[in-house]
Amino acid sequence: MTSTLKETIPPLARWKARDVWCAVAGAVSLAIAAWAASTVTLPVNSDLGLIGVLPYPFWAAVLILNITFVVALRGDAAGPARSPVMVWLVAVQVLVLFGTAAFVTDVPRGEVAFRHLGIADALSQNTGIDPNIDAYFNWPGFFGLLATLLRASGLDPVSVALWAPVFNVALWLMAVAVVTRFLTKDPRRRWLVLWLFCLGNWQDQDYLSPQAFGFFLYLVVIALILGPLAANAPRFGGFRRADLTAWWRGRTPADPRPRHRVSALAITLLLIVVICASHQLTPFMVLIAVTALTLAGRVWPGRLALIAGVVLVLWLAYPASTYLAGHPPLADAGLQNAIEANVVDRTTGTAGHVLVVQIRMALTLLLWALASIGVVRDWRRGHVDIRVLLLAVTPLLLFPAQSYGGEMLIRISLFALPFVALQACSAMLPEEGLRIRRPSARTSGALVLTFLLLAVMTVTGRFGNAQYDVFTRSEIDAVSMVDRIAPPGAAIISAAHPTPWRSADYLGHRYRTVEDLCPSDLSARTCGPLIYGYARHNSAGGYLLLLRSSATSLIVQGQTTTKAFDELENWLTDQDGVNLVFSNSDARVYRVGS
Repeated sequence: MTSTLKETIPPLARWKARDVWCAVAGAVSLAIAAWAASTVTLPVNSDLGLIGVLPYPFWAAVLILNITFVVALRGDAAGPARSPVMVWLVAVQVLVLFGTAAFVTDVPRGEVAFRHLGIADALSQNTGIDPNIDAYFNWPGFFGLLATLLRASGLDPVSVALWAPVFNVALWLMAVAVVTRFLTKDPRRRWLVLWLFCLGNWQDQDYLSPQAFGFFLYLVVIALILGPLAANAPRFGGFRRADLTAWWRGRTPADPRPRHRVSALAITLLLIVVICASHQLTPFMVLIAVTALTLAGRVWPGRLALIAGVVLVLWLAYPASTYLAGHPPLADAGLQNAIEANVVDRTTGTAGHVLVVQIRMALTLLLWALASIGVVRDWRRGHVDIRVLLLAVTPLLLFPAQSYGGEMLIRISLFALPFVALQACSAMLPEEGLRIRRPSARTSGALVLTFLLLAVMTVTGRFGNAQYDVFTRSEIDAVSMVDRIAPPGAAIISAAHPTPWRSADYLGHRYRTVEDLCPSDLSARTCGPLIYGYARHNSAGGYLLLLRSSATSLIVQGQTTTKAFDELENWLTDQDGVNLVFSNSDARVYRVGS
C-alpha cells in the first residue's frame, strides 16, 4: 500500500531543484515586471511608446524570464522541465508581454475596444439587427455573443476589455498547443513554438474584437483538420490524370473512428458558419487554408473546402449584402495599392513613429528568415512538413486582393505566425537525425540573446502607439461629460479615431473626426469651415471633443503639426456660437450652437 501511495501522490520532494527554482524565478520576474510597469506615469510622452518610459527593472524581469525559460527548456537528457513549470513560465510571459498596459493603467487601450463594447450594448438593447447602420451589423456574430456573455455574467465591460488581450492570447496559445501536437512529437519544439508565438505577436490584434475571436476559431478549425479530419496521402506519382486520380483515391483517414470524424466534421462546419457571421477576413483565411491542405491530400472530407466556400458566398450574398453593395470587396485590389496602403502610407510621421514601424517590419522579417533557415535545414534532413509550409505561406495570397484599411499585412503575419514559429524551431534547436538534442550551453546563450531581442522588438511593436492609444483618466472624464450633455442626434467631433468613445450610446449620436471631415488638408483655412459647418448645421447641435491622445495621433503620424493643430483650434474657438463647456489637463469640449 505504501508503494501505491508513492506512485499516485507525487510529493514536492520529487520535483527537481531546477524546476522549483525556475518556477520561483518566473514568479519573481512577474512581480518585478508588474511593479515596474505600475510606476509609469501617464500620459506617455515618447514617440517610441511604452518602451521609451518603461523603467530598467522591467527589462531586467524580461531578461530573468527568458533565461529561466531557456534553462527549463534545456532541462536534462530526459527532456525539458516538468509541464506545470513550462505552463507557468508561458503564463508569466503572457502576463508580462500582453498585460503590461493593464499594469500601467486601468483604462483599456485603443479606441476600438470601447467601440466594440458600444456595439454589444446596442445589440442588447435592440430586438433586431439593422445592417444599414455600419459594417459591424453585417457581421454581428461576435457582438451578439459578447452582449449575451456580459448580460449573463454581470462582468464589468471595461474590465473585460482591459484584460481581453491576456485572455485572448491564452486562448490562442491553447489552440496553438493542440495544433502543434499534430505537427511534432518533440516536447522541446512544442514549448518553443508557444514561446516564439508570444515573442512574435506584435500585431496587437488580441484586444476585444471579432478578429481575436475569429483567429481563435480559425486555429480550432486547423486543429480539427490536422487531427480527426486529417488524411494520410500516398506518395505522389506525377501530374498525369491517371496518377492524380490514383493519388487522390489512395488517401486514407488518419483517424480510423468514423463517429469521431463525423463529430469533428459537424463541429468544423458549425465553426465555419460562426466565423462567417463574425468577421470579414477570417472566413477567407479559413477557405484558403482548407483548400490548400485539401489539394495537398491532407484533408479526408474532400468537399470541405467547397462547403466552406458556399457558406462564405451565401453570407456575403445575403446577410452582408447591404454593406457590400456600397463597398465592393475588390475595389482597391492590386499589388501596387496593397503596397502603398500597407507599407508606404505607414512609414510616415515623426522619427520615433517611423522607427517603431520599421521595428515591426524587421521583427516579422526576422521570424520569416529564421523559418526559412529552418525549412532549408529540414529539407536537407529530408523531413519538410508540407502542412506547415502551406499554412505559413498561403495567407499571403490575400495580400493583393484587399488592402483592408492598410492592415492586410498585419493580419497575414498573425495568421502565419504559429506556423512560422514552428518552422523557426528547426533553425534554433539542434537535431540528431529526426530527434531534438538537448541544447548546449553555447546554444542556450544564443537562445537567450535571441529571445531578449525579440522581446524588446515585440514590446516596441505592440506598445509603440502608447502616446495616443493609452488614455488618461482625464480623457475618459471628458468623453463621459460629452455623453451626459449631448442631446440625442448631436454631432460629436473628435480630432482623430484614437478616442475612447461610443461605448455608452453607440446609436445615439453622429460621431465624426477631423481627419474624416478633412481627409486631405487639416489647415485652419481649409478644414476649419468644414468642421464648423458640419457641427453648426446639425439639427441637434454639435460638440467638439479635443483630446490630447487624438491630437497627438495626427501629429505623430505626420498628418499635421502642433502649430497647425493649435491654429485650427483657435480658428474654431473664434467662431460665433462656439463655447468651452468642459476642460481639464488632457481634454477640451466645445459646444457649437446653431
